[in-house]
Amino acid sequence: MTFAHLHVHSATSPYWGLHSPKALCNAARHMGIKRMAITDRNGLYGLPRFLEAAYETGIEPLVGTEAVNGTQRAVLLVRNRCGYANLCRLLSELHTGDAFDLIKTLQRYRNGLVILSDDATLLTQLAPQGRSDLYVELSPGHGLEKCLQLARRLALPPVATTRAVTLHDDDYQLHRVLRAIAGNTTLDRLNNTDCAHPQDRLLSEKELAAHLPHCPEALANTARIAENCRSDWNLSATVFPRFEQLADDEAAAELTRRSHQGARWRYGQLHKAARERLAKELDLIIGKGFSHYFLVVQELAGRSPRTCGRGSAAASLVAYCLGITHVDPLRYNLFFERFLNEGRKDPPDIDIDFPWDERDAVLDFAFVRYGRRRAAMVANQVSFKSRAALREVAKVFGLPAAEIKAVTDRLSGYWSPAKGVRALQEHPLFRGEELSRDWQTIVALAGRLNGQLRHLSQHCGGLVIVPDDLRHHVPVERSAGGRPLIQWEKDQTEAAGLVKIDILGNRSLAVVRDTLAAIHRHHGVVIDYSRWQPLNNERTRALLCAGETIGCFYIESPATRQLLQKMWRGQTLPDEDTLFEHLVMASSIIRPAANRFIREFVARMRGKPWRHLHPNLKPILGETYGLAVYQEQITQIAMALAGFSASEGDRLRKIISKKDKQQRLDDYRQRFIAGGRPRGIDSAVLKQVWEQILSFAGYSFCKPHSASYALVSCKSAWLKANYPAEFMAAVISNGGGY
Repeated sequence: MTFAHLHVHSATSPYWGLHSPKALCNAARHMGIKRMAITDRNGLYGLPRFLEAAYETGIEPLVGTEAVNGTQRAVLLVRNRCGYANLCRLLSELHTGDAFDLIKTLQRYRNGLVILSDDATLLTQLAPQGRSDLYVELSPGHGLEKCLQLARRLALPPVATTRAVTLHDDDYQLHRVLRAIAGNTTLDRLNNTDCAHPQDRLLSEKELAAHLPHCPEALANTARIAENCRSDWNLSATVFPRFEQLADDEAAAELTRRSHQGARWRYGQLHKAARERLAKELDLIIGKGFSHYFLVVQELAGRSPRTCGRGSAAASLVAYCLGITHVDPLRYNLFFERFLNEGRKDPPDIDIDFPWDERDAVLDFAFVRYGRRRAAMVANQVSFKSRAALREVAKVFGLPAAEIKAVTDRLSGYWSPAKGVRALQEHPLFRGEELSRDWQTIVALAGRLNGQLRHLSQHCGGLVIVPDDLRHHVPVERSAGGRPLIQWEKDQTEAAGLVKIDILGNRSLAVVRDTLAAIHRHHGVVIDYSRWQPLNNERTRALLCAGETIGCFYIESPATRQLLQKMWRGQTLPDEDTLFEHLVMASSIIRPAANRFIREFVARMRGKPWRHLHPNLKPILGETYGLAVYQEQITQIAMALAGFSASEGDRLRKIISKKDKQQRLDDYRQRFIAGGRPRGIDSAVLKQVWEQILSFAGYSFCKPHSASYALVSCKSAWLKANYPAEFMAAVISNGGGY
C-alpha cells in the first residue's frame, strides 16, 4: 500500500482552488503519487475533466468533495456506485434545500461514503451510527495536536491530508485574491480565517510524513482508504430518457410505427429508397438504445408547428419522418453516419430551434411532463475572463473605481491579461504610459485567473432527461430562474454519458410565424409550414441570387450578401435544387478561418478549371468543387487519404473545433501525414489538404445543419419576395437581424 492524496482542490472549486485537474495530476505523478482525489468544495464541478486527466497521466482517481455548510465541514470520498449516488443527492440538497444540515443529511446518505473531518460535533454525532469509514483529518497548519487528541477521545482512526490548494510559492497570493473577490472586500481587510492555510499545499509523502513523525498510521490510513475506494470510474455509459415508461422493445416498435407513418406523410408512399434508408437507420438507432430519446424529442418538437431541427440530426430520415427536422436527407444526399455510426461512442444530441418567445413554454412543458427529479438544465461554467478579471483584481487592491474604469475602458473584450504587462504597455492606447507597480501586479495576477470557476449560469437550451432520478448521476443546483441545473457544462455532460436535448430560441422563426399570420389576416392565404417548398417560386430565387436578403435568416450579413452576389451575378437563374445546394455551401463556407478559400470557391463555381488534389478526394469533394466545405468532409478525407477509421476521423473533426487542442492536433497531423505516405500520396498534397482541414477551426457546420438553416433562409426569402410589408413588419417587431 502507498500514500494517497485524499483532499485536493482544483480550479473548479469556486473561489478556492487554483490549478486545473490536469496540472494537479501531473504534479502528483511527478511526486511519485499514484492515487489522488480531487475534492472541490460543495460540488463535482470538474469531475469528468479530472477523470480524463487522471487516466491520461496514470493517476488512479478517487471521487469526492469537501462539503462545507456554515461551521460544518467534512471531506466525503466515494467507495462505490451507491456512495456516488448518495454524494450527488447530498450535494443537491446542500444547494437546493432551504434548511440544509450537513450532519443530519449525512446520517441519511452515509452509505458508500468515507468521511474525514476535524469537526468534533459532526464526528461525535456520526460515531454512534457506526465508526466504519469515519476518520479524524490531520493536516499541517490545522491544529495537529488538537486533532490527535480528538481521535483518541472518540477512538477514531486519524488520516493525513494536505488540504492542497497551492503548488508553488507564489500561488497563495492568488488564492487570497480569489477569497477577497468572493467576500467583496479588499486584501487589507481580508480575514485570514476565510482563506486556506499557507501550508495547504500539495506535498510529497516524505514532506507530509515530516509533519507527522509521531503518527505514521495517519499516512498508512490514506492507503487503506484508497484501497477501499473505487478508482476505475467510467461515467461515459449513455443514460437515455424513458418515454411514457415503455419497455425498450415497446419503444422500438412505437418508433418504427411512427417512422413509417411519417414516411407516408412526407412522401405519399413508402418508395424503395426511403424504405431501405429507414430500415438501416432504425437498426442502428434501436441497436444503440436511442428509441426512447427520439420519441421524447418528437414530443417536444410537436409543441410548436414551426421548428428548425438542426445539427447532424438533420441527416436522419427517421428524424425527418417524425417531423423533428424538415430537410429531406434523401433528396439532398445527407450523410447519416455523421449523426450516428457503429463506431461512435459518445451520444449525439438533437438541436431544435423554436420561435424565441415559445421556447420557455416548451421547457415548462418538459418539466411538467417529466418532473424536476428527472429533468434539469445544463450549466454554463462562468470563469474569469479578460477585462472582468482585471477589474475584479484591481478592486481587491483597493484602487478607485474611476482609475479602474480609465484602464479597462481602453481595452476590448478580446484583450487578455494573460499576455502580460508588456502587452498592455505596448497597447496603442497605453503607449508612452508607465504602469505603476500595483498595476503590474494586478495584470500579472489577472492573467493567472483565466479559467477559475466563478459561478454557474444556465445554458441557453441544453435539457437533460433521465429515466430515474437525475440526482443519482450528477449534483443539481437551482438556476436564477428557479429551474433545476446540473453542475456540468455541455462537454462534461456529454463525457458523462448524459444525452442532452437543445431547446433553443430563434427570432427568425417568430418572424416567419408572425408573417404567415399577417398574410392570412390580410390576404386569406394559408401556408403549410411543414410542406412548404419556397424555392418553387422564381421571385424568391431571383431575390436570393441578387443578395437582397436583409432580414432573411442567416444570409443577411454584408459578407453573405456579397458572397451570394459574387456567386450568381450575370448567371442564369438556377433551378430549385441547384440554388438550394449552393445556398447550403455558402452558409457553411462563410466562416472566418475559410476566408482564403471563398474566392477560389466562387471562381470554380463560375467555371474556373480545377482538378482534385488527389483522385481519392473526388467522391468526397466533388459536389463542393474540390474544396472542403462541410465538417463531415474532414472525417471522410482522413479516411480516404490517411487510412483513419470512421471514429478516428470523427475524433479529428472534434479536436479541430475545440479551442484547447494544440498538442492533440499536432499528434493527428503527424498521423495524417504518416498515414498518407504508404498510400503513395505526395507530402505536398497532404500538407495542402491539411491546410483545408485547419480552416474548420473555431466553428464550422456539417451539411445537415447548413441545409436546415438554408431552408429557414429560403422561407424568409420567399416571404420577403412575395409579402415584403408583412415580412419587414415582423422582422422589426421581433427585434432581430441587421
